[in-house]
Amino acid sequence: MLKDSPAFSGFSSNDISQAKEFYGEKLGLDVAEENGILRLRLGGGHTVIIYPKENHEPATFTVLNFPVTDIERAVDGLRAKGVEFEHYGGNDGPRTDARGIFRDEGPLIAWFVDPAGNILSVLEQPDESAASGAP
Repeated sequence: MLKDSPAFSGFSSNDISQAKEFYGEKLGLDVAEENGILRLRLGGGHTVIIYPKENHEPATFTVLNFPVTDIERAVDGLRAKGVEFEHYGGNDGPRTDARGIFRDEGPLIAWFVDPAGNILSVLEQPDESAASGAP
């Protein structure tokens, strides 16, 4: 019944104007605002919405992943725009290096947060389905 529906996901923010600036200016995404809701137009024709929520609490998991072909280049480009990467080093979780890149099992991945505390990531997928690596 829903297999052909152009589904999209969404998450909340406590400040839509800050979110619009972050996603549009720092991440360089195509952002539109309508009725106080942001629509992010992503590669491959995908869409994500960000809606306002006064009592917003950031998720404790990654809400949006950006595949890139060169994680070093993506991290450098985002840092140049003021994005700060998370550093993890606990015994029970991932360990990131000094640049914030997780290099153990699985893909190379680096996490960062938006102004509302939502967790995002860039992860390296060195194939034709990933983006160029540039932010």
